Amino acid sequence: MVQQSSERYYASSTQYPLPADKAETQRLNRQHDIIVRAFDDRLSVAPISLRNGDRVLESAAGSGIWALEFFEKNRVNGILIDMECIDISSKQFPHTHPPEMHFSVNTITDLPPEWTNTFSYVHQRLLVTAMTDSLWRSAIAEISRVVQPGGWVEFLEIDFEYLRWGVGPQSKKLTTLVRNMCTQKGMVRDMSVYLPALLEDAGFLDVQCVTQHVSIGGELNYSGNGQVNGEGRNYEQNEKVRNGYSTEEWRNLCLGMKGPIVQAGGYDLRRDKYQLLRNHSSKTMREFVLIWLFEN
Repeated sequence: MVQQSSERYYASSTQYPLPADKAETQRLNRQHDIIVRAFDDRLSVAPISLRNGDRVLESAAGSGIWALEFFEKNRVNGILIDMECIDISSKQFPHTHPPEMHFSVNTITDLPPEWTNTFSYVHQRLLVTAMTDSLWRSAIAEISRVVQPGGWVEFLEIDFEYLRWGVGPQSKKLTTLVRNMCTQKGMVRDMSVYLPALLEDAGFLDVQCVTQHVSIGGELNYSGNGQVNGEGRNYEQNEKVRNGYSTEEWRNLCLGMKGPIVQAGGYDLRRDKYQLLRNHSSKTMREFVLIWLFEN
């Protein structure tokens, strides 16, 4: 059910706590760069070997930035793939894209029946805040149905159980607030333990986990080469590149969750106090977000 807030647009504020509007699209695109840099400028880590005509599914496509870059990377390497990109809202889908890319409103817990044994590779990012245990089990069952035998599935998630950004009194309050939201929504927090076990129980083989730390308030570094790297990402000579989230970017992430948190009663926090807490806490966050990657 689409819901409209007076401040931000939420496709489903009852389950997914972040908006689906222009400001969130900009934040997601910046976050994409942060994640890719954290994994050594790789768009994927699974040892996939795609061929012309192979089909790829991206779940939680958002703005489509990962899919667009992944398609282009393969095209440059002489591989033309067919991509299905799904999300629960079309609000952030790109206006233009290659004809081999298809964007549609679908949910990973109930994929079209004609997709059975269709995809060589399935990619999904950052649905931890939207998924309960029952939803994860439905999603894994659907992914298992649509991936071809011998295909790969790759997840990237934040492990909230080991999230460390409570470095001062205000950020500790915000940490508690987010953890309370996780509990109230029935979210699974320990993804590094939960997902591998779930995948193995579903019959996936060669389940692996790669961990990267992403800082909050990362320093600006110079790229220094002006070369196109292996993923087709072009950094200008001496371009300043930030490792991790800036404090402003982290504030924007917290601000995006304000609506659902306050709508849920604020966990004893008023709207004005959340705004103040969000502003003060982000000035002190300097620890790490854990991003987990699972392959099969």
